[in-house]
Amino acid sequence: MSVHNSESNDGIRPIENGVRTDFHGAMTYGRYLDLDRLLAAQHPVSDPEHHDELLFIIQHQTTELWLKLMLHELREFRRLIDADDLGKALKAIARVKAIQRTITEQWTVLATLTPREYAQFRGELGNSSGFQSYQYRAVEFILGNKNAGMIKVFSSEPDAQALLQQLLEEPTVYDALLRYMHRAGLPIPEHILSRDVTQPWTFQEDLVPVFRAVYESEDTPWGIYEACEDLVDLEDNFQFWRFRHLRTVQRTIGFKRGTGGSSGIDFLRRALDLTFFPELYAVRTDIGATP
Repeated sequence: MSVHNSESNDGIRPIENGVRTDFHGAMTYGRYLDLDRLLAAQHPVSDPEHHDELLFIIQHQTTELWLKLMLHELREFRRLIDADDLGKALKAIARVKAIQRTITEQWTVLATLTPREYAQFRGELGNSSGFQSYQYRAVEFILGNKNAGMIKVFSSEPDAQALLQQLLEEPTVYDALLRYMHRAGLPIPEHILSRDVTQPWTFQEDLVPVFRAVYESEDTPWGIYEACEDLVDLEDNFQFWRFRHLRTVQRTIGFKRGTGGSSGIDFLRRALDLTFFPELYAVRTDIGATP
């Protein structure tokens, strides 16, 4: 029996007959992805150019791309759940969680940058800082950590400022879920349903018994229970990302101040105290407790 060899006698694998090789006037991989612009968007500013600055730029550019997709999916979750399409809404959240795992793992790449290497080009960053990422702020806004004062940081970027203003005035994903639960017959307090959504979410004690019933009742629709757990996953993942950020910064610059003027590690550590869905954590103390 002869065995088909996909390589020619000189060891070169031939191109399959059906593979197109002439792309004049046709859509190509590079054109579809706009690779000419994408791959030309890295502009190191160190002079002479430091080898490791490209790593630093690509790390943050790819994170921004993932944040763009994350925001896209969170807005879709909100749209779908407003339309009572819980199943598809949960699919959007599943994608967000996968993105979160990816950007968290990315810190391992930046962590290969040694303190000495970073120190050699850090001064060239000027006042630029991740603190100025409007997409990060947009994700925080749609999750509930709204701060109208942050919008002025982007006064020199009208499009970014307009996006944040829009998200400030729109309900969060948590608002959307609570309104869905209300339509499904759960006793969500009226003052929560009619709250001023431009304000950051604060802990609502009278929402905890509602979630206790969701978790303890065998009659709770599975989708609602799953949605609650998905939001817990989102917050856990966000905290893991923040923690990896803190540890990567600490191993690279220690306790230096941030390039944007923040206190550095202390600033990042305080961010770990922020919470999006406090009632979903508080209810765990009550579940199974004796009345």
